[in-house]
Amino acid sequence: MCNQSLPQSLKGVHIHFVGIKGTGMAALVEIFVHNGAVVTGSDVSERFYTDEILEKLGINAMKFSSENITDKVQYVVYSSAYKLDKNPDLIQAVKKGVPCLLYTEALGQYSERAYSCGICGVHGKTSTTGLTGTILKELDLPVQVLAGSVINSFGNTCTYTSSNLSKDSRNIFVAETCEYQRHFMSFAPQKIILTSVESDHQDYYPTYNDIRDAFVDYICKLPQKGQLIYCADDEGAVETASIAAKKRPDIELIPYGENASGDYHLVFGKVQNEKNCFSLDIFNGLELFLKVPGMHEVRDAVAAVALSCELLRTNNKNPLEYVENIQKGLESFSGGKRRSEIVGKGTTKSGNSVVVIDDYGHHPTAVKTTLAGYREFYKGRKIIVDFMSHTYSRTQALLSEFASSFTSADTVILHKIYSSARENPKDFSITGKTLFDETSKYNSHVAYFEEILDAKDYVLTELDKELDSIKYPDGYLFVTMGAGDNWKLGKAVLENLK
Repeated sequence: MCNQSLPQSLKGVHIHFVGIKGTGMAALVEIFVHNGAVVTGSDVSERFYTDEILEKLGINAMKFSSENITDKVQYVVYSSAYKLDKNPDLIQAVKKGVPCLLYTEALGQYSERAYSCGICGVHGKTSTTGLTGTILKELDLPVQVLAGSVINSFGNTCTYTSSNLSKDSRNIFVAETCEYQRHFMSFAPQKIILTSVESDHQDYYPTYNDIRDAFVDYICKLPQKGQLIYCADDEGAVETASIAAKKRPDIELIPYGENASGDYHLVFGKVQNEKNCFSLDIFNGLELFLKVPGMHEVRDAVAAVALSCELLRTNNKNPLEYVENIQKGLESFSGGKRRSEIVGKGTTKSGNSVVVIDDYGHHPTAVKTTLAGYREFYKGRKIIVDFMSHTYSRTQALLSEFASSFTSADTVILHKIYSSARENPKDFSITGKTLFDETSKYNSHVAYFEEILDAKDYVLTELDKELDSIKYPDGYLFVTMGAGDNWKLGKAVLENLK
């Protein structure tokens, strides 16, 4: 009875979410509740930032229990972290014959009902989705957007729904779609943004070709004359687009970036007053602004502009008539949860100004480009980065790349590896200390603390040190980075600042 289709109308349909606190799950809950579904859910007792999203909807996550699957539950949507034969909710659902769908299957089925656009890539998915939604908020299109994290400009939620959704015709649905275990193959895209392709998720894609081919297969899901908007500055994205084009010559390729030709050719201007300035050929050199740091964020913004303009064209609207709306959307974007998120600001005992940022970057390329962006954006600040590597398989496969990715930081702090439930640490010889030893070859100021909070006193001492007033007139920037839980260190440090 599992893996059955959701009904066309969700109004009044009782759906139980297993693993409801997951970011993607909570976002889908928002979408389903907006469509009239009755939602309950279960998860672990630990509090996550998604609890706040759920509570706004009047939903409190229950503990896992067979008793959650009452006779009123009509469908179950579950996270891939839980198994049909192990989780008590799912065991009971199967026993009672309640249809069960993976999160990706439920998302995919929902995408079939709309004019759907999938945003994919090894890096930049969440920012690009957030930027797209923030621009679309300023346009008169019937749209829903689902991002993989809380987006500030959505109102501190993971989704945005416009007020002019149609009941009679297809609405636009834009969603972040994930490559891990080919999850995005459940999605039904009309347009795709491809930000980047390189080796990652080595536990599932042992080689670069494996992950590249997954993206090719996803692109080939596009319908006749579907559009692929891809980053011309990313070698992997260019190669992937080329292979897909040979298989599907009917697909329209739309490049964006500095190496692109056409409407979305990017000319990067300068960083001024903590804003990135840039222009695009489609707007005849008109200057655009983005107030989040990093050239990679500018490229994500260009991708978002490209998709927004192409959606306008699909709906018989001229993008040039919406320039001011697009400008407003770009300037109102301020990032998302754990995406260059400014956690707070403070002052040390000696009077040093400190900005504390948290970022989810957990791949060497993301780490390197994000820190380079901070170095350009916060030129007058000394940068201390605390990094916690995620998964033994990724750290082992990309050890030298990780070790050399911190060159834009003045001081680096490392910890034990944050493991994944899908791997056994005993299967690997690598440790956090291995990464420390390798990183020390590239940086002269590297410290190691096995446990996160053991580094607190060290960080506070570093932040209180006297600065070169000419080189660092603005103070310090302290960054917690990674997919682990070292964000807790940033919070702890902030509590000790004035």
